Amino acid sequence: MEEKLKQQPANCLKVVLFGPESTGKTTLASQLARHYNSVWVREYARRYLQDKWNNERKTCEPEDLVPIAKGQMKLENELAQKTDSVLICDTDLLETKVYSEAYYLGTCDPVLDKFAVKNTYDLYFLTYIDTPWEADDLRDKPKERLRMFKAFEDALIKYKRPYVLLKGSKNERLQEAVKHIDKLLKKRP
Repeated sequence: MEEKLKQQPANCLKVVLFGPESTGKTTLASQLARHYNSVWVREYARRYLQDKWNNERKTCEPEDLVPIAKGQMKLENELAQKTDSVLICDTDLLETKVYSEAYYLGTCDPVLDKFAVKNTYDLYFLTYIDTPWEADDLRDKPKERLRMFKAFEDALIKYKRPYVLLKGSKNERLQEAVKHIDKLLKKRP
């Protein structure tokens, strides 16, 4: 199982969109991939959990988190081989760990926990909660956005992840993200 959660070597810059639900991560991931003519890793959990909801009318349970993490890393590892510029990740295992701890009384599967901390990225974009809430089948914490934002920021600080806070309109966020990615791309050999 551990091999399926391990990040494979890649010759690209890796950035992660990170933060609470309904804060514009997917929109920005798509915009960034288009801007850099690159690929982006969609959030595997959305597809997995939407299928579960559609088929069983059940929400996420602790035993879903490792299969979600495996699916996420499979997508990331496959897509990282398709670019040598920048890989945009709509989420990562650290985000799954934050959700696990927030929803399941501070607990996280030990193997998921290990790779959430071990896998590394060049930059995180922490998305603020100044975007309108958009309900769907999976989103369930509209009144806890600030608490969840704090949990995400605390994780980035605790694990010493390089991050930039993104606020404002879609265009402002895109411009700020591009500015920081461009700086990193210029530093690459």
